[in-house]
Amino acid sequence: MRLPLYVMLLGGGTVVQSTVVGEFAVAGVTPDLPLVITALLALARGPEVGLLTGFSLGLLQDGIGGGLLGAQALSKALAGFGLGFLHRHLRVSIGPLQILGVVAVSIGEGLLRFLLLKAFRFPGDIGEMMLYGVLPQALYNGVVASVGLAGLIWVRERQRGKAG
Repeated sequence: MRLPLYVMLLGGGTVVQSTVVGEFAVAGVTPDLPLVITALLALARGPEVGLLTGFSLGLLQDGIGGGLLGAQALSKALAGFGLGFLHRHLRVSIGPLQILGVVAVSIGEGLLRFLLLKAFRFPGDIGEMMLYGVLPQALYNGVVASVGLAGLIWVRERQRGKAG
């Protein structure tokens, strides 16, 4: 991936998350677009890109949203690296398994972020947070990732049709 395109994707994903995504809330739950971008790039490009993307997008989210600076950067970086590492070693290229990977990494990242915040005396119950926050958002992230993958497949097929 070319560097200017990568930088635009990072900036665009964060801006869209902080401005537009709130309009698509379902029962108060919004997708975590930077995490979905991190997961899809980790699946496509490997753990190094997943780590860099997760850290960059997480740090931008931390800066825009306030709160504990670095919590999202660390959790998204580890999520991107972990998913990219698993994908590289398992060689999974089937769409539904990739979507399942996005959902699983969303749950893991939400849990890790909660534990990081808990270490700094964040009030809250893990059961309530998982039930009303992390799990619904993970499912929403899976829906967004499936739409994103379907769009990528559609673009690839159109490019093949024009080339052939």
